[in-house]
Amino acid sequence: MAVDVLTTANARAKTEISRRHAATWFSSRKDGTQLEIGKASPPRRPARPINPKLLDPRDVPRRRTGSLQGRIAILHAVAHIELNAVDLHWDIIARFTDTSMPIGFYDDWVKSADEESRHFNMICESLKEKGSDYGALPAHAGMWRAADDTRDDLLGRLAVVPMVLEARGLDVTPNMIQAFRSAKDTQTVDALKIIYAEEVSHVAYGSKWFNFLCGREGLDPKDKFHSLVRHYFHGHLKPPFNEEKRAEAGLPPDFYWPLSDQLSPPYAR
Repeated sequence: MAVDVLTTANARAKTEISRRHAATWFSSRKDGTQLEIGKASPPRRPARPINPKLLDPRDVPRRRTGSLQGRIAILHAVAHIELNAVDLHWDIIARFTDTSMPIGFYDDWVKSADEESRHFNMICESLKEKGSDYGALPAHAGMWRAADDTRDDLLGRLAVVPMVLEARGLDVTPNMIQAFRSAKDTQTVDALKIIYAEEVSHVAYGSKWFNFLCGREGLDPKDKFHSLVRHYFHGHLKPPFNEEKRAEAGLPPDFYWPLSDQLSPPYAR
């Protein structure tokens, strides 16, 4: 099922297949028929549509909320992030089956993939209402880099993707919601509020399974997190941080402040 999603190029088809497989998984969990986890060979990079054109991050135009075209560009970037997240969550399911994990690990990432698929579709509907669609603008080419760098390291994947990249979404989404609220775009505000609430759980799943593996291997979670992020993540974490939502997701300040570009974190004062 995971590889089926990963090898589907069309974005709308990818999310439709993702949601269908998620429904099948949870139906099997509910009625006691329990699908086997099995093994598969995921592609190193997921199949993607011809558009959007992928650019080096330095070449992606800056996005501003003061105009309709600026808000379209922001939503296009969000859609790109959400589509990558669909693949990321199915990839973690397929790629690390050599590591024995409780069934709840699969429950969490199938649920996350299903929610990311719905998020992508909601943002596409908002784009459509504005006369655009996913693929109409260029997008960030570096989105899969963290997945590729951690393809042989489950702890590294958990540290960098949900606990760093998705946690960043908790920091920036409130301002995004306010910008669309100021533009009286209630459709987008409603979609972003759903995404914001559900992303807390995705970060929490990363934190939960990272701590689980550290406990099983006798590792100090904070020290291991710092080591992995410094190894795999390119650059510093950037404040301001949404400390309330990060804490709700199981990320205490002493995990991320020491990795920031601000040398004197507030919690240490």
